[in-house]
Amino acid sequence: MLEDHAKIAALIHQSEDYLERKKLQKIVYILQRFGCPFNQKFHFYFSGPYSEELSIQLDELCDFGFLIEDWTSRSDQAEQCAYRISEAGEDFLSHYKDELPKTPLIQRVMGQKTSFLECTAMLLFFDQLPQNAAFDKVRTLEKNDEVCSFLEPALTFLSELRAARAADVSVF
Repeated sequence: MLEDHAKIAALIHQSEDYLERKKLQKIVYILQRFGCPFNQKFHFYFSGPYSEELSIQLDELCDFGFLIEDWTSRSDQAEQCAYRISEAGEDFLSHYKDELPKTPLIQRVMGQKTSFLECTAMLLFFDQLPQNAAFDKVRTLEKNDEVCSFLEPALTFLSELRAARAADVSVF
């Protein structure tokens, strides 16, 4: 019944540190698009694909005491929220050991910067468009120059992820 919650908690646990809310949104979207069994629905929002369901599930995991939520103020941005697993969360995950196995693909996506993942997720969201049109769409919608600076590297990253998935069909 709580399998979707367990997958999210397992993903946060795999980060071995705090995982920022925005980054988590992008990671789940990218992994879902690459076949990871996340079930959240995403729509386009201010900084790319966003899932209200995922936000609610994160709030529920905090309410259950399975996640520790940390809010920080940054001088250059509004408050940021990050999560890490609690002791109760580790106990919860012991009942769902095989829900989200640790894979090289998951670790590769999780190892990227938030702004890079934001660009990557946007390109995936617009992947039905020709490459130049997708780039133009991202440049139009995203006002952060750092995010737009990742267009070519994000495209290369997506190609590498696709190749890795094709080489190993049992990634998840």
